[in-house]
Amino acid sequence: MHDGPVSAEDLEAYENELELSLYREYRDVVSLFSYVVETERRFYLANAVDVQVRGNGEEVFFELTLEDAWVWDIYRTSRFVKSVHVVTFKDVNVEELTKLEMDIPS
Repeated sequence: MHDGPVSAEDLEAYENELELSLYREYRDVVSLFSYVVETERRFYLANAVDVQVRGNGEEVFFELTLEDAWVWDIYRTSRFVKSVHVVTFKDVNVEELTKLEMDIPS
């Protein structure tokens, strides 16, 4: 433990360790899921995905409902969630995983 102020290097090393730990968790759980979902703010793994295109006049937005999901977020204490509801005006990418894509090399 150190008693002085946290340096920028210490903070960067800490965040790098969190990111590496998150990647390892992703690698361990990806085979449990059927879909990869990317939004402008988050990356998800899910077993059920429903995307609805909505409009209110000139603007178009997307409503996503994900079931049995995992969220890529280093700051969440629990990344497994039963249900996620996302509303976004940005692009959404949904890909169905195949068994071959799920086999990530060590």
